[in-house]
Amino acid sequence: MDLWIAFQALLLGVVEGITEFLPISSTGHQIIVADLIGFGGERALAFNIIIQLGAILAVVWEYRRKIFDVIVGLPREKQAQKFTGNLLVAFFPAVVLGITFADLIHKYLFNPITVATALVIGGVVMLWAEKRQHEVQAETVDDMHWSHALKVGFAQCLALIPGTSRSGATIIGGLLFGLSRKAATEFSFFLAMPTMVGAAVYSGYKYRDLFQPGDLPIFAIGFITSFIFAMLAVRALLKFIGNHSYAAFAWYRIIFGIIILATWQFSLIDWSTAAG
Repeated sequence: MDLWIAFQALLLGVVEGITEFLPISSTGHQIIVADLIGFGGERALAFNIIIQLGAILAVVWEYRRKIFDVIVGLPREKQAQKFTGNLLVAFFPAVVLGITFADLIHKYLFNPITVATALVIGGVVMLWAEKRQHEVQAETVDDMHWSHALKVGFAQCLALIPGTSRSGATIIGGLLFGLSRKAATEFSFFLAMPTMVGAAVYSGYKYRDLFQPGDLPIFAIGFITSFIFAMLAVRALLKFIGNHSYAAFAWYRIIFGIIILATWQFSLIDWSTAAG
């Protein structure tokens, strides 16, 4: 196996794992980093599906007890049924819009300039949301009403624009719609499970011809790396939000986005030919 390709797989696995559940846009970082290191083409499409599965497996493992309790209690416990219903309600809007507009979005918006613009705009929105006075209506995910879930589901649709951040849209949406910081963050994690698995299955079937046995070692490196770093990121984020706001992530988004836009504006890097 080529060492440079192995390094690319390792680096992108780290990037996916760290950024997937932080409100800074994993897709945006993948597009930018992949362009900088020259990792693209059909192999990249298949590789991205694999590393996203590695990241989602990490959050499944982290919340395995909750998931087990919900599955066991689903036939008879109202709380488990309510939780599952909320996930389905929140999941539905992204399914409809994603299937309808996925190809157009990938064709026209998967580029570093769109990502950088969305990073900056999203960062500003996050700062605004953090400065508002929060009226908490649901302290935990089990306290959520179906209307909370539906609103968060529509917020998640904004993440179809690369650079917006799925976790950022759902977390900040949750805060704006009455969820506590912990409830918004954890519901974002739980909502990621059906959303990302569904997207991976859809993309995996659509691009099934791109999966080649010879790429298995590269996929394995990316998958394992993404899993490890996603687990570390999830645990760190839950600990961080106990005593901090999301303002630090907002400023990171703004600064990072401005740097990308500046390199493009002053022709330091030619982003115009980059594509997802």
